[in-house]
Amino acid sequence: MYFGVLGPLLVRTDGGEPVAIPDTKVRTLLLDLLVHRGTPVSADRLIDDLWGLRPPRNATGTLQARISQLRTALDRAEPGSRALVTHGPAGYTLTAEVVDSNIFEQLMASGRLREALDLWRGPAYADVADHEFARAARDRLEELRLVLLEQIADLPGLTELVRLHPLRERLRALHMRALYRAGRQDEALRSYDELRMALADELGADPGPELVELHAAILRHDGSLQPIRLPAPLNDLIGRGELLEEASTLLERNRLLTFVGPGGVGKTRLALELGRHQTGDVRLVELAPLRQGDVLEALAAALDLRDESGDLLPRLAESLSSRQLLLILDNCEHLDVADVVRRLLSSAPGLRVLVTSREPLGLPGERLLGVPPLELPAAAELFAARAGVDASEQVKAICRRLDGIPLALELAATRVRALGVQGLADRLDDRFRLLSGGRGVPERQRTLRATIDWSWDLLDDEERAMLRRLAVHAGTFSLEAATEVGQNDALLALVDKSLVVAVDGRYRLLESVAAYCLERLVEAGEEVETRQRHAAFYLRLAAQAELRGPDQRSWLHRLDQEAANFRAALDAAPSLKLVNALAWYWYLRGRLGEARRSIAAALAVPGQDAADRATATVWQVGMTATDAKGSNLTAAAEEALTLAGDDPRALWFLTMTQWAYGDPVVLMQRTERAIELFTSQGDRWGLAAALSTRAQLNIVHADLHAMLRDGHRSLELFDELGDDWGRLQATYSLIVAAEISGDYPTAVRYLEDAVRRAEDLGLWTEVSFRTAGLGRIAYLTGNYARADELHERARRLAIEQSNKSAEEYAEVGLGLTARRQGRLDDAEAHFTKWLDWLTQIGGTPGIAFILTQLGYIAEQRGNFTRAQALHQRALDAARTVGDERAIALALEGLAGATENPDQAQAFLTKAEALRAKVGAPLPPAEHFDINRIRSRHDDR
Repeated sequence: MYFGVLGPLLVRTDGGEPVAIPDTKVRTLLLDLLVHRGTPVSADRLIDDLWGLRPPRNATGTLQARISQLRTALDRAEPGSRALVTHGPAGYTLTAEVVDSNIFEQLMASGRLREALDLWRGPAYADVADHEFARAARDRLEELRLVLLEQIADLPGLTELVRLHPLRERLRALHMRALYRAGRQDEALRSYDELRMALADELGADPGPELVELHAAILRHDGSLQPIRLPAPLNDLIGRGELLEEASTLLERNRLLTFVGPGGVGKTRLALELGRHQTGDVRLVELAPLRQGDVLEALAAALDLRDESGDLLPRLAESLSSRQLLLILDNCEHLDVADVVRRLLSSAPGLRVLVTSREPLGLPGERLLGVPPLELPAAAELFAARAGVDASEQVKAICRRLDGIPLALELAATRVRALGVQGLADRLDDRFRLLSGGRGVPERQRTLRATIDWSWDLLDDEERAMLRRLAVHAGTFSLEAATEVGQNDALLALVDKSLVVAVDGRYRLLESVAAYCLERLVEAGEEVETRQRHAAFYLRLAAQAELRGPDQRSWLHRLDQEAANFRAALDAAPSLKLVNALAWYWYLRGRLGEARRSIAAALAVPGQDAADRATATVWQVGMTATDAKGSNLTAAAEEALTLAGDDPRALWFLTMTQWAYGDPVVLMQRTERAIELFTSQGDRWGLAAALSTRAQLNIVHADLHAMLRDGHRSLELFDELGDDWGRLQATYSLIVAAEISGDYPTAVRYLEDAVRRAEDLGLWTEVSFRTAGLGRIAYLTGNYARADELHERARRLAIEQSNKSAEEYAEVGLGLTARRQGRLDDAEAHFTKWLDWLTQIGGTPGIAFILTQLGYIAEQRGNFTRAQALHQRALDAARTVGDERAIALALEGLAGATENPDQAQAFLTKAEALRAKVGAPLPPAEHFDINRIRSRHDDR
C-alpha cells in the first residue's frame, strides 16, 4: 500500500489503484497514524486529535468505529491490508512501508533531487493543516523542501511557496537569491518590496536584518551572492554571444559538453563565461600544468575532498554522488581523462561536466561544440579594444592574417603601442612569410607558433631569459618566485606585453606560451639549472611556513596556492627535505595519500641524509595510522621511533595519529615521555600538543580530572601561541568531559567555537566532527529533528572529505536518534554498517559501543537471547580496552537482556558503582534505557 502526504492525502494499492478513504474523520485518523508511523498512538491522544475539546459522548466507541472503517477501506482495496492497523497496550499503530515523505527523504539523501521534488503535490499534510498533531512533521518536511529548492535553485517551486507563505522571511530570501542568480534583479527587488509592504500592513513590522542585508547586496550586485568559484575575467568577452547562448542550451540538455577547437581559440574563456552564468556550485580544474598521475589529486583538491588513502576515483565518485555541481575540466587534450569522467557521471546524477580540449573525449552521450576562430568583425573589435585603436581596414587586414585566433590577436595588440598599426602590419607580413610552408604541422599550430615567435623576437635578452625560465612553474606563481628562479626583474615588463597573465596578485603563462618557452629553455641548455633553482625556492618557502601559531591561516592559503609548484618540484627531483617541510601542511589539509606517495618516492632515492630519512619515516607511519590494521600500528610506530631516537615530536605525532586505535598503555607511555622532553626543552607548542593528546587518552578511563586538567592547560598554551588547530585539539577533551558530566551548555559553547575556527581554516573534516558533536548534544537534550539535521550534515561533509572516521561518528549519531524514537530498523542499519570497518582498523571502543546499541535493539524487539549475546560481546570488548564507562554501559545492557529482576538489579548496581568509581555518574539525559529497563522489571 502506498500513502502520500506531500499534498492532499493519497492512498494507492501496490498495483497503483486509488483507494477511497470515506469520511473526513477517517482520513484525519489515517493522517494522524501516518504522522506517528510505526509507533503506537494512544486512544486518548487520537480522540483529542480528532475531536479536540468537543469529543462525542461515547468517544472510545466512536474511535473504534472509525478504526474499523479505516481497516475495512484498506482491506477492500487490497485484501489483508487491514493488518496494517494494529492495536496494543500502548495504542494503535500503522505499519506503512511506502510513504511518499520517506521516499522523498531517501531521494534527497542519494542526491536525486529533481525526483524528490517531483513527489510534492502541494503542502505537506494539506488535509490537516490546522491540526496540531501534524505541525512538527509538516514543518520538518517543509523545511527539507526549502533546503532542496535552495540546492537546485528551483525558481518556479520557490515562487509557488512564496505565494502560499508570503510572510516567511527565509523563504523570501531564497526566492530573492534565485531570482538574482537567474539574472532577474528587478524581480528580486520587487519580491523584497512585496514582503516589506505585507509585513507592514499585516504585522506592523519591518523585514529582519538578514533580508535587509540581502536587499542591499542585490542593489550593489554583490558577487558573494553567486556560489561560483571561478576567476574573475580581466575584460569583456567579445564576439561570442551567440555561441554562449548555444552552449548554455546544450549544457541544460546534456550532462557532458566538450568545447573542441585549436589552441588559443578561446575555449577556456568561453567555458569560464558559461560557468559564471550557471546557478549553484561550479568548480574549475585546470589540467594544463598536470601530468596523468596528478589528475585525481587535482579533482580532489578542487572538490575540497580529503585525500586520505586508497584509490581516489571511487571516493571522488562517492563524494559527488549527492551533490549538484558543474565541473569544468580545462585543457584535457594531453591527458586521458575519459574513463574518469565516465565513472563520475555514472555515479553522480547531479553532476554535469564541461570540458575544453583539442579533441573529443569519445564517450557515449558526449555533446560536442566546436569553438571556431572569430569572424572578422568580432576579431577586429577584439583587436581594436585591446590595442586601443579604431577598427580600421588596416586592423581588419591584420586580423585576417592572424586567422581570427583570439590568443594571436591579444599578443599582436600589445605591439601596437611600440610599432603602430602600420608597423605591425609590415612586420607581421614578414613573419608569416618566414614561417610558412612547414610540412607535417597543422596550419593552426603554425599560425600560433608564428605569433609567439614574433612576440619572442621583440623581447630583449633579459625578457627572453625570464620568459623561458618561467616555463618550469606549474599553475600560478608569485612575483618573488619568478624573480628568484628567473634571476632578473623582467616579469612586469612581460605582463605589460601580455605574455604573462596576472591573476589575483599572482601570474601564469598561457598554455601555448608555456610549451613554447620550455622548448626555448631546453635549447638554451638551462633546464636542469633552472629546475634546481625552482626546487630550492619552494623548499625555502615550505621550510619558512609558520603553520603553528597565529599566521596559520594565511600560510595554509599561501601553500594552497603553491600546491602545483610543490608537485612539480617533487616530480623533478624527490627530496626528503621538501617532503618533511610539507608534511605538516599535508596533514592539516587531510592530503594523506599525497603525503604518503611523495614521502615514499623521496625515501626511494638513495644517498640522502639519515636524519631526514628518519623524520620522513615518522611522517610516513603517522600518515598511515588509520589505514593499517590495528595490530600493525604499534610495531610500525616502534620501528619509526627506533630511527628517530628520543625525538618528542616523533613520540607525540605517532601517538596523536593512533590514539583511538593503538595500545593505550604504550600510547600513554610515549605521551608521558614526550611531555617530559617538551618541558625540559621549553617547547611550548609541543607541550600543548602532547597535553591535548594525554587528555584524549584519558577519555578511555573517564578520568574527568585529568581530561580537564590537561585540556585546560593545553588550551591555555595554544591560546598564548595563537594556534587555532591547537585550540581544536585542546577543546576536544573538554567537550567530552562536559558531555559526560551533563554540562551541555559548556559543550555547545566549545563545539560552536570549534566549528567556526575549523571553517575559517578550511579544515572540513574537523567541521564534520564538531557538527556531529553538536548533533550529539541535540540528541541528549531531546531535540531529535535538530540532531538528525546536524548528524546528516556532518555525514555528508565527511563523505565529501572521504573521512571514514568522521562518517562513522556522524552515522552512529543518526542511529542513536533513530533508536530513541523507536525506529529500530533504521537504527540497526546505521549501526551494523560500521562493525566490519571498526574491526579492520582495531577500533575496539567503537565496537563495544555499537554492540551495546545493537543489544538494546534486540531487547526492545523482545529477543532477549540475542540481546544477551550482543551485550556480552560488548562487555568483553570494553574489558579489553579497560574503559570502565564502556563496561558499565554493557552491564546496563545485560540488565535489560535478562528476564530476572534480581539479576537485572545486580547488573545495574554494579554499573552504577563503576560509574561512581571514575567520578562520572550517568547524567539524567542518558537515563532513557535504565528507566525503561527498571520500568519493565517493576511491571513484573
